[in-house]
Amino acid sequence: MSLVAEERILVVPTSLFHGLGYFQGFSNEIDRYWPRIVEGDHVEYRPRGEMEADPSFKQFIPYCLFRWTDDDGTVHLFEYQRGGGSGEARLRAKRSVGVGGHISSIDSSVVLSLRERNRLAEREEHTGQVYREGMRRELEEEVIIDTPYKETVAGLINDDETPVGQVHLGMVHLCDVAEPNVRPREADIQGARFSPVADILNRLDQFETWSQIAVRALFG
Repeated sequence: MSLVAEERILVVPTSLFHGLGYFQGFSNEIDRYWPRIVEGDHVEYRPRGEMEADPSFKQFIPYCLFRWTDDDGTVHLFEYQRGGGSGEARLRAKRSVGVGGHISSIDSSVVLSLRERNRLAEREEHTGQVYREGMRRELEEEVIIDTPYKETVAGLINDDETPVGQVHLGMVHLCDVAEPNVRPREADIQGARFSPVADILNRLDQFETWSQIAVRALFG
């Protein structure tokens, strides 16, 4: 069995998402979804191999966009092409503006250790800490960020029109960088560069669906 199949990842029941208010595409109603997603006993870690084909659960994914505004006021986004070894086979060879990945039970173990030291008590606080740890780990694994940046949460992505989208729910983060000094750490992040948003909009059909949804919602 592969390491990907054995990995245990954070998921929430799709029924919970539907109960909070179903949407297709992008939603900026962060306060409507985030507190309920990270609180309560419905948060689980299940085998990734099983979850990739089970639409009764949503894998909760941080999806980070790096934005740089040059001296002329032109807005650029970090973009790249997913290589052949990308963890999600259904996204290979697609271009993307999003960096991130699954929240793992390993991230939970890291936070539990911190929790014991800091005596964190609330489950919501714990799961939120796990999510942040997972996002930090994913960014560190995938890219080198040699510039200060400010991160904000922009909204959520749900796409039930594609097989990969049916089993994922994305939290979109905008990272405003002082300089365009973000470069790949992983070999599967290819052709990376900062491009003007207008240029990306003109080539949007080359990008994975989540990138299309995010760019249209935030910049279209």
